[in-house]
Amino acid sequence: MNAAIDPALDLVVHRLIRAPRHDLWRAWTDPALVAQWWIPAPSVARVDLLEVRPGGGFVTHMSENGHDYVPHTDSVFIAVDEGHRLVFTNAVNSNWRPALPEPVAMTAEIVLDDHPEGTDYRAIVRHGEPGARSRHEELGFFEGWGSVTAALATLVESGAAS
Repeated sequence: MNAAIDPALDLVVHRLIRAPRHDLWRAWTDPALVAQWWIPAPSVARVDLLEVRPGGGFVTHMSENGHDYVPHTDSVFIAVDEGHRLVFTNAVNSNWRPALPEPVAMTAEIVLDDHPEGTDYRAIVRHGEPGARSRHEELGFFEGWGSVTAALATLVESGAAS
């Protein structure tokens, strides 16, 4: 299923990344690579669980000093189209329990399409109601997701995910 984007509920980061789609897929599905870009620098990520399959968990922690980690992501993949699309939500945690994540519940859809210059990359983040979308935007959605998308692009454009 590919749901339409609803501007009242959804936030989108869209970018051309000058690297093959395969490299982006690998950067999203290899825990060692995800740890390199998933958190805005200078904070760092630890990937504790990355089961890239429908129903698989996606759990990360973050640290500002590289020693003390706090929970960051506890979600579950709900759709995986190999090499093209990942969908995960934090409204259900990795133990398949309903969750009340802070700051907002969301479903993220990552779409990778071929482009003559690399990969057309879209991160669509869906919210359940306009207030959650607004809150996420006010908390710095574009800065945060934009920052990690830039880090992802830097990683794959360097050839580190080839």
